[in-house]
Amino acid sequence: MIAQLADVHFGYPGTELFESLSFQVNPGQRIGLVGPNGAGKSTLLRLLVGDLVPDRGQVVCSRGKEIAYLHQSQEFHGSGTLWDTLLLPFAHLLKMREELQTLHDQIAELSHEEADGDRGKVLLKRYGDLEHEYAHHDGYNLEVRAKALSHELGFEESDLHRPVSTLSGGERGRVELAKVLLAQPDLLLLDEPTNHLDVEAVEHLEARLQQWDATRAFVIVSHDRYFLQAVCNEIVDVEDGDVVRYPGSYEKYLVARKERHELLNAAWERQQGEIARTEDFIRRNLAGQKTNQAKSRRKMLDKVERLARHRDAWAEAGEIGLRFAVSEHRGAKESIRTERLELGFGSDPPLLRDFSTTIYRGERIGIIGPNGAGKTTLMKALIGRGPHRSGQCFVGPEVRIGYFDQKLSDLDDEHSLIDEIRSIRGDWNEDKTRSYLGRFRFTGEDGFKKVRGLSGGERNRLQLAKLMLKPVNLLVMDEPTNHLDIPARETLEEALCAFDGTLLVVSHDRYFLDRVATKLFHLDPKTASIDVHIGNYSDWKRRLADEKRAVQEAAQEAAAAKVAAAKAQAKAQAKAGPKPSASKPAAGLADDASDKSKRLAEYEAKKDRERQRERLVKRLAQVEGDIAKHEARLAELRATLSAEHGGDWQKLHKLVDEEHATDRKLQSLLAEWESLSSELS
Repeated sequence: MIAQLADVHFGYPGTELFESLSFQVNPGQRIGLVGPNGAGKSTLLRLLVGDLVPDRGQVVCSRGKEIAYLHQSQEFHGSGTLWDTLLLPFAHLLKMREELQTLHDQIAELSHEEADGDRGKVLLKRYGDLEHEYAHHDGYNLEVRAKALSHELGFEESDLHRPVSTLSGGERGRVELAKVLLAQPDLLLLDEPTNHLDVEAVEHLEARLQQWDATRAFVIVSHDRYFLQAVCNEIVDVEDGDVVRYPGSYEKYLVARKERHELLNAAWERQQGEIARTEDFIRRNLAGQKTNQAKSRRKMLDKVERLARHRDAWAEAGEIGLRFAVSEHRGAKESIRTERLELGFGSDPPLLRDFSTTIYRGERIGIIGPNGAGKTTLMKALIGRGPHRSGQCFVGPEVRIGYFDQKLSDLDDEHSLIDEIRSIRGDWNEDKTRSYLGRFRFTGEDGFKKVRGLSGGERNRLQLAKLMLKPVNLLVMDEPTNHLDIPARETLEEALCAFDGTLLVVSHDRYFLDRVATKLFHLDPKTASIDVHIGNYSDWKRRLADEKRAVQEAAQEAAAAKVAAAKAQAKAQAKAGPKPSASKPAAGLADDASDKSKRLAEYEAKKDRERQRERLVKRLAQVEGDIAKHEARLAELRATLSAEHGGDWQKLHKLVDEEHATDRKLQSLLAEWESLSSELS
């Protein structure tokens, strides 16, 4: 056990979230925490980490176990450069490193007499103990780990020297994620870790979590279903103030959850039927011949523990009246057409160049690519809401556009919800407007709230409510699933699948793209081009994997064919031997000699390349062997240094020097190995 909530009660004023909640996290568990917005997922994490104190019950953490917590929207902590901030969690290791260097210098300056004395023994023991702890916490690979993770999360080498004051909100979120991952705690708590990450960074995060140490655990709150499926081996549903655990992947959870709800509903219906039959028997026989039986059954009925009708919070959360109105006119066959479109800002390199395409009526296109690739810029340019450097964009006649802005800039913070709806439908009275808002889970007095007081999910739902009031035949949506919980996302997907118009959507939600998109535009910032793919996201990933495999197989086949051809040519030349020249004219002899000389030169060049490759392969094997030997020797030296020294200062001093030399040699070998591997590939 790493951490545990035991019989926990907790609530906010007017809201009781948990009653008698028990929840335990053990080593090796990879838990996905799910539930509608407001169910208490983030609160549960904050109780585990100690940010909140329960009203009753206990929170227990095993002694010596470390917990790291990534808040959904936490305050940024950092100063100096990005690199300084990434190393903040390792202040203790950096301090150890400084002390190790100081101890090493002090030991080197000791005379033989001082080394044999008490001071020498104290210094040596401290050095050995400290070095053992430093190696145990992987201090020697600290910088390598930090750089690798920063790259996975979308930072370039040049970004490491940027002042953190220049980082955007999304970049700061990625820095906080990097810090908790680098800390490698016993229990990792992540609240919406995929926020601010593009698809490539999310896939890197998935790979890292899939390789998470089996002695450690993590609990993740996420609405990204693709992500939950990739990394979790258990789903925990926060439901009605309690938790229900479902072993297995997210897809297995969907099946098991449906079966459980069906069983609970069936049990309630059976009990209701039994109660109705019993009450009918009592009513018919209480004053008749079977009065004693009727009285007995009434006593039994009074003792029956009545089942409460099962409340499906997920179904309730998904009850949003989403249905996009389609314009009476379907619009032109060519909804959008571009000719040699180029996008960019100022003197910066272009985001996109020479892009020509036609988007036909009824197509469902998902726009994907890394952060900063220009997805939103492209979308706005296509519908005439943003500039382009050169080329042409044409919107077809009678194409009526409904636009969803991820920044929700169409909402006025000073308006009430009723004001926002009536800005579209000024002919509606207050009652009709409140009734309409109820379809989007805004009930009671919610209609009089100011927009500025809404949560991200509520603002998103209000924007969708406004968008539905405009009949359109082209929906253009920029990150429409932001801030939406899973039930709301599923409802949105169903509404978009039912929309009989053209769809253009930017999204990082791969599950969403699989449901609604039948064509993808992938922006590649390296080439400033777009890869147009027919199919959804999973189809695109399979195509990329197939292409990569085909390239590798073709390269292997080409290499094998070249080797076989060279061998065949060499064998044929050896069999042919020297040819008689008397019967050939002088010019023919010269041509033959020239051809033979050319073939011989090509053959020798090929043999040189093969010999060079053989040398590289041989050297690579030698380097791998040397790396294994140096790693083993380094481990042996560090174990010796951390053991009892016996006061043999000269021997230990040599061991310290050898440990530093071995580590330097190992780093050199690793660099050579990378260079050789790159050259061979």
